[in-house]
Amino acid sequence: MRIFPVLLSALFALAPLSVRAETALVAVAANFAEAAGTLAPLFHAATGHDVTLTTGSTGKLYAQIGEGAPFDVFLSADAGTPARLLEEGKAVAGTGFTYAVGRLTLWSAEPGRIGEDGRAALADAGLRFVAIANPDLAPYGVAAREALTSLGLWETLQGRIVMGQNIGQTHSMVASGAAEMGFVALSAVLSPRNETEGSRWDVPREMHRPIRQDAVLLAHGADNAAARAFLDFLRGPEAAGVIDAFGYGTGR
Repeated sequence: MRIFPVLLSALFALAPLSVRAETALVAVAANFAEAAGTLAPLFHAATGHDVTLTTGSTGKLYAQIGEGAPFDVFLSADAGTPARLLEEGKAVAGTGFTYAVGRLTLWSAEPGRIGEDGRAALADAGLRFVAIANPDLAPYGVAAREALTSLGLWETLQGRIVMGQNIGQTHSMVASGAAEMGFVALSAVLSPRNETEGSRWDVPREMHRPIRQDAVLLAHGADNAAARAFLDFLRGPEAAGVIDAFGYGTGR
């Protein structure tokens, strides 16, 4: 009786495509690139699906999406850009959510330069430069300005503030010693790639509005099973543990 092997082969051949492994193209904000790279193999192990990551600034990725880049998922550095994509019909309604909340820290490459009182470190008469990301371009820059305002130092430090175009450039300014200290992403300080522990003061969260980073399913990925599965995975406990280890909150 050969009918059963033949029948089973036919059934496997006719299996719906939706149960087969797929690959999603994910646009990732540069500040989350390292965490996303860690999440990708965990996602594959959990689901059998794969993701291909493309990283860049949120503004640059937004422009590429507008020009028709075939991204399926967008992990933004802010909440406003995914909201804009939803308004423009370039993302799938109801799929946006906060996948990470950035944490701001005042960091110096010099051990002992910053103690338990961040305000005292900033008020040091010997301080030449403090770096922040440009508030007109970067969410972390907005948070840094709000933190300095909360400390009553925004006006006082105007002559000593130097700005990076993004949070990565700001971190580099401090790491190189171009600025003695700066407001940077905690994730960058905790990263294994950061070769200098230095000293830091984690800015209390009540000193600035939350640095929400939102994810959204893009229109191109509406029918991509891997894209939807990846967004589900980001909401799960395994991803939350990785996100926390990289210095982010999850907003949950």
